[in-house]
Amino acid sequence: MSGLSAPIDLQVTAALARAKTPGNVKITNADQATKVAKDFEAVFINEMLGSMFEGIQTDGPFGGGPGEGIFRSMMIDSYSKTIAGQGGFGLADAVKRELLRTQEKAQ
Repeated sequence: MSGLSAPIDLQVTAALARAKTPGNVKITNADQATKVAKDFEAVFINEMLGSMFEGIQTDGPFGGGPGEGIFRSMMIDSYSKTIAGQGGFGLADAVKRELLRTQEKAQ
């Protein structure tokens, strides 16, 4: 797998669109900012994990093929959502603060 796969591109685009507060989304409360920030962190973690798994070769009678790529993508997506849901790397807190600060300046 080289570069970004189509499902990941869509996830990144969706998360960035939600994160753009002055145009697309108005953050009206802290709960909404928390959700957007966690979504963004999950996509970030997904990209990082995707890079980690990119060079791993699969061999044997049950490895490889298109099914392997689909399963791996779903597995990485699940891992990233779980990691972000359990506190992640702390990125969501910084993103949330910045979203709220940007929203306050825009008003």
